[in-house]
Amino acid sequence: MNVLVIAAHPDDEVLGAGATIARYTQQGNRVDILILGEGITSRASSRDGRQSEGILQLQHDALEAAKTMGAQPPRIEGLPDNKFDTLPLLNIAQLVEAEINRIKPEVIYTHHPSDLNIDHRLTFQAVLTATRTMAETQVKRLYSFEIPSSTEWSFGQFEPPFRPTNFVEVSSTLEIKLRAMACYQGETRSYPHPRSLDALKLNAQRWGTVAGFMAAEAFQLIRAVHPEGLEE
Repeated sequence: MNVLVIAAHPDDEVLGAGATIARYTQQGNRVDILILGEGITSRASSRDGRQSEGILQLQHDALEAAKTMGAQPPRIEGLPDNKFDTLPLLNIAQLVEAEINRIKPEVIYTHHPSDLNIDHRLTFQAVLTATRTMAETQVKRLYSFEIPSSTEWSFGQFEPPFRPTNFVEVSSTLEIKLRAMACYQGETRSYPHPRSLDALKLNAQRWGTVAGFMAAEAFQLIRAVHPEGLEE
């Protein structure tokens, strides 16, 4: 099975689905990662040499994180950080569509539309546009994930709020997710920040209690199609 994870920024793929990615790859599935943004330039008033170095470092970190999870090397488009709303949505959707046509995934994971971060919300819109259900659509399932420090920090003020419907048991791959996140040294924070390794572990344990597992990642099913009839 081909799985495509579409993220706005480097580290979102790990935060949202890192342990699930590792489960897919351990079971012999191919996982590709599309990262739309460069993920750092909004932190300074203008791009300078240090910002360029930061972008290169993030790209390196993304590659190492993908290796840790067993995924394919990520494709990074380099859209401007926290400025997706300055771009035509069609342009973003076309980038997503091109990768879908190349990978031909059966399953896609991406952001939830209620996130605080504007890039996350527009990524979701672009993915929904690129996966519209036409006769030739190969994508069977589309899921959204949460991003600690973005999904919960919208405090339910954007509709619809994140309401997980699917839970993946990840007790055997949670440590892989944490190692992958540790590849992003510039993005990992100290506890009690939601992007700290301790907080990520606690979050997985919390979703585990919801689903009856030791640890879980939570996803919201956006759409599922069954061209060959109902699945078990």
